[in-house]
Amino acid sequence: MGLVGCSGRVDRASGGLLAKSQQDPALSGNGQWLAVISDLRGRQTVQLRNVSNGSIQALPQLKRHQPHSSPSLSWNGRYLALITQQGRRRMAVIADRLNGRLHPIQLPGGRDPIQVSLSPDAQTMALQVTDQGLWRVEIFDLSDVLETDRPAGQALSTPPLSPTP
Repeated sequence: MGLVGCSGRVDRASGGLLAKSQQDPALSGNGQWLAVISDLRGRQTVQLRNVSNGSIQALPQLKRHQPHSSPSLSWNGRYLALITQQGRRRMAVIADRLNGRLHPIQLPGGRDPIQVSLSPDAQTMALQVTDQGLWRVEIFDLSDVLETDRPAGQALSTPPLSPTP
């Protein structure tokens, strides 16, 4: 099985990145990590793969919270946002791969998460929810919860512009 690019060229997926039962692909902003949902022993489970060598990254903080759906990755893949299940309740969570923490997103008033989209810098998340039969999108500011995941080489702050002569 191969990957088809916009140019029409087919690139072979190294390390068997694609399998028959994978869905919901999400790439990190830098293209290094691929998150997919796979059927593992009858449960929908997120797998995080290194695109360059096909190796699978362990995500032990997510093992007790299955099934998984709707993965979304930050720029460097440090943060993985997804929908999990705990008992009968669906919940949105963000896994921090650097320190192993799991950050649940608290939804007020019985809202159920459907789909997540994490900004590349991990400072904002869009969350599609259902609330009393209605679907809507809510935006969450994560700047007080998560460190910024910056692209490699990006400065921590932008220097002021010099006046032009």
